[in-house]
Amino acid sequence: MGYRPSILINRLDAERLQRLIDDAPEKDLAVAELLEAELARGEVVDPDSVPDNVVSMNSQIQFTDVERNRQMTRTLVYPHAMESVEDAISVMAPIGAGLIGLKVGDVADWPLPNGGTARLRIDAILWQPEREQQYHR
Repeated sequence: MGYRPSILINRLDAERLQRLIDDAPEKDLAVAELLEAELARGEVVDPDSVPDNVVSMNSQIQFTDVERNRQMTRTLVYPHAMESVEDAISVMAPIGAGLIGLKVGDVADWPLPNGGTARLRIDAILWQPEREQQYHR
């Protein structure tokens, strides 16, 4: 799959993501499998132990698609929140699944449905629930 730095995942996010994976519809199975592999290799910690430089669910992230030299700002959300968050990217979208648990400065390769690869660099975390002590969202 290319280079994947180590990742850190909030325990509450990990539990919610596992439920999402378990209930994934047929069309999302490929992303669900990749996400499940990420959860399996990630270090799961309590929400109050997540450093403020780690991408967690509902974080607003500034990142660069290095291959396309395109910087974006997106909020990583669960699929049900897609319509209520202006700059949302779903954790069940190929790129969204690749962001969870990365740290500012990390560069990671992530497979795309068309057979290509995205190389993502985390530039900044503009907002993070754990930093704001909003653990139950």
